[in-house]
Amino acid sequence: MTKTERTKTERTEAAGDVPVATTDGASASVPRTPADDPSADSAGPLPPTPSTAFDALYTLHAPDLTRQAIVLTGHARLSQEAVERSFQMAWQRWPEMAVDPDPAGRVRAMVHEYALSPWHRTRPGLWTAQRPSPQAPAAPPATPAERALREAVLALPVAYRRVLLLHDGLGLELSETAAEVEASTPATAGRLLRARQALAERVPWLGLAGEPPVRQREILRERLAGLARALPVAPPAARVVRSGSERTVSRMTQGAFGLTALIAVATTFTLVQEAGTLPTRPEAGPPAASSSATSGAAAKATRKQHGEHARVQQAKADGPAKRKVVRAGHLAPEAR
Repeated sequence: MTKTERTKTERTEAAGDVPVATTDGASASVPRTPADDPSADSAGPLPPTPSTAFDALYTLHAPDLTRQAIVLTGHARLSQEAVERSFQMAWQRWPEMAVDPDPAGRVRAMVHEYALSPWHRTRPGLWTAQRPSPQAPAAPPATPAERALREAVLALPVAYRRVLLLHDGLGLELSETAAEVEASTPATAGRLLRARQALAERVPWLGLAGEPPVRQREILRERLAGLARALPVAPPAARVVRSGSERTVSRMTQGAFGLTALIAVATTFTLVQEAGTLPTRPEAGPPAASSSATSGAAAKATRKQHGEHARVQQAKADGPAKRKVVRAGHLAPEAR
């Protein structure tokens, strides 16, 4: 290798390229790939940004959570609202959600609790005839079997419905189901047993009667999964949910500042009003008497009181004698 070729090779290596030999004996260079650089393996891939991680979680789980909420409530618009609100709350608490071992399970619990909240019954217009929308498209005509199963599930109490979906529909263990619904394991097992019994009575063609619990779980998991797959959903994009969450936080912050300012103004007004109605300082009166004069006056009043008391007692003692003399003066001369 000549001096010129050696210098060219050193410049190529310094630039990060790998020199290779050609068939004619000359040298060429190719760009260095990450596999050729040991430091690239040690660095590893860059961690995803919070927005990227949230979008991935939403895109993966939002459709299934919407279908679960529809199975629980039978209401497409309410289910879509429950999913959007739950993911908005998740984005507001994303530093906490990002380190959660099961963020999807936590969002699922929020979706179910929001969708099954009893206060939705008092919302005007929510339970009227639903019109299809891009977020809640119209479901295809259900078969008689699907309609019967859906009505039987919705006829169950809310607590039974949720336990049945979590344990038999999603395959959670009994302890995991109890933890998510915040109930004891025996109570959860009792709800599950009564839910299965009710479905066996209302939908006998399912074949639940007389089957062991394991077989009942398999039958219900297949039926509930088929019921959910038949529901069309179209959740909005993840960026729309994130922007909605950020607008909600902004409105809450502005409302908090406005309320604080209102309280400060009301407090100031009250203090000013009270300052205007305070009693004025009394005028200075005559100087107070000395202690010696006060004690002398008290002694004089005490002597006067004792004198009056003595006169009253004397008048009481002389009263009968004087009355006798008066009566004697009025008697006739012969009586005297």
